[in-house]
Formats: sequence, structure tokens, C-alpha cells
Amino acid sequence: MTPPTLRDRRSGLLLHPTSLPGPHGSGDLGDEARRFVAFLAAAGQGFWQMLPIGPPGYGNSPYSAQSAFAGSPLLLSPGLLAEAGWLDRDDVGRERRPAGRVDWGATIAHRERLLARAADAFARAPAVRRAPALAFRE
Repeated sequence: MTPPTLRDRRSGLLLHPTSLPGPHGSGDLGDEARRFVAFLAAAGQGFWQMLPIGPPGYGNSPYSAQSAFAGSPLLLSPGLLAEAGWLDRDDVGRERRPAGRVDWGATIAHRERLLARAADAFARAPAVRRAPALAFRE
């Protein structure tokens, strides 16, 4: 089967990743995003438009992103960082945020704490463990 091109008639859905459910205060690009992509494929959809994914600006809105070029680190999945060994799985499982309405201040603080721990683990890791990420950066 050949992949679709922009000339093929296809449909899709527009949904910001933070609108997905997630155990850390909002959705991200982790397991729920993968399930959403599988749902879209099963429904015969060909595209997922994510809207702006830059660091949110005023009022925590993705529509007033701080950068048109940078991605928001808040979309990184703590679960996937734990799977990769950059966070402790038990800590990630224990430090979940309540479901329902998003408290952006608390969610951002929570995610930034987890990202700081992952960055610290990365900085302390042996060079061979960091090599793939450093090669990607280059």
C-alpha cells in the first residue's frame, strides 16, 4: 500500500495534544496520543492536526505561543521518559495529577519538576547513554 499524498482525498481531526486525557494534569505526546492515533486510523482518518505546539504564552494558550519554531517541553510524556530510564517509574506513577478540569499553574509546576529531574538524570548519565540524543541535536 502506498502512503497517501496531499493529492489524495483524506480527512482528519483537529485536536491539541493537551486536550487528551493524561495522568499529569493534561494530555501530552505519550500513551494517550498513541491511542488517539490508533483510533483515528481505525476510523479511517488520515490526518491529526495538532494546532500550535510551541511553548504556551499569555494565559497558557497555545495560540499565543512564545515561539513559532520551538516545541513545548510540557508535551513531553513523563511516562515515556520513565520508560527510557530518565525518570523513576514509581515516582512518575505516584505523582499523578487529579483528572478533570486542568489547573494549569499546578500542571506546569508538576511537569517542570519532572522535566528537571529527567534533565538532571541525563546530565549525570555516562556519555554513551547520552550519545543518541547528542547525535540528534547535531
